[in-house]
Amino acid sequence: MRPIQPPPSSSSSFANRRRKDNLTLQVQRDPNLAVPLPLPPVSAPSSGPTTHQLIPFSELERLNRIGSGTGGTVYKVVHRPTTRVYALKVIYGHHEESVRRQIRREIQILRDVDDQNVVKCHDMYDSNGEIQVLLEFMDGGSLEGKHIPNEQNLADVARQILRGLSYLHRRHIVHRDIKPSNLLINSRKQVKIADFGVSRILNQTMDPCNSSVGTIAYMSPERINTDINDGQYDAYAGDIWSLGVSILEFYLGRFPFAVGRQGDWASLMCAICMSPPPEAPVTASPEFRDFVSRCLQREPSRRWSASKLLGHPFIAQLGGIVNHGQTHPNLHQLLPPPLRPLSS
Repeated sequence: MRPIQPPPSSSSSFANRRRKDNLTLQVQRDPNLAVPLPLPPVSAPSSGPTTHQLIPFSELERLNRIGSGTGGTVYKVVHRPTTRVYALKVIYGHHEESVRRQIRREIQILRDVDDQNVVKCHDMYDSNGEIQVLLEFMDGGSLEGKHIPNEQNLADVARQILRGLSYLHRRHIVHRDIKPSNLLINSRKQVKIADFGVSRILNQTMDPCNSSVGTIAYMSPERINTDINDGQYDAYAGDIWSLGVSILEFYLGRFPFAVGRQGDWASLMCAICMSPPPEAPVTASPEFRDFVSRCLQREPSRRWSASKLLGHPFIAQLGGIVNHGQTHPNLHQLLPPPLRPLSS
């Protein structure tokens, strides 16, 4: 078995300490306010960097800090001419030019991503040696720590995440880090996907030996242990596993494995790779139990795609009944037939 290597036990070097920190998520961040930076994988097609700025940096005014993590600090800012509020992500570090070019290419891709369930990237600035990214402001913060026991509400959340994932996957963009803290909500109850892994790119640049960033709690078994599935990793199926773990966590109000999500590396690896996948409790509806099982299949090929999951009964029957003005296309199936006109 060749799992992702755990951090070395020695703390004699700065590099070793950094690897350990990356795998155990030593991050101080308010989960209700954090607004992570979305970034697609390096393999996505790029149209190249641009110098054109839609919103001049000089017109932005910082209001207050709203979150920080391994990748940088996020500020709430206002565009003075329009009084519109945004989130500004300031990426840590002064990086060499090759890394800066890569980040600029990735962010340029983001500017072309346009979906109601994906956090919008508006602009990017390279100012005084710092890369800063202007993002859509989500005033409700992240879904980390949220308990959503009501299946109708949970189906709506799952539907919105799946719509965002389906959009990204159709564009050959893989998230690789779906988890509650990367799922944001606003006051209109719109759920959007954020954080496409800028920390992964930056940490790999700083430390080539580190192949993962943050916790492995939401990673699929075959990503943690490369012997599973004959070493083949389907990143799209990996996103679906992470979605299933997150949705089940929302329902239960706790991490669905027998260990804590910030437990030690070995305990998490054993729980995810060597134990049967977690299941929804028997008290849940058959539709929800089946939905979870379609996501949490040990064999990646048996997991349903995002587009297929949108048609699952749990989503199709409950996910369209929402309270913020959106109507699911299958909602008419749940309503009584229209009255026939009276004959004259």
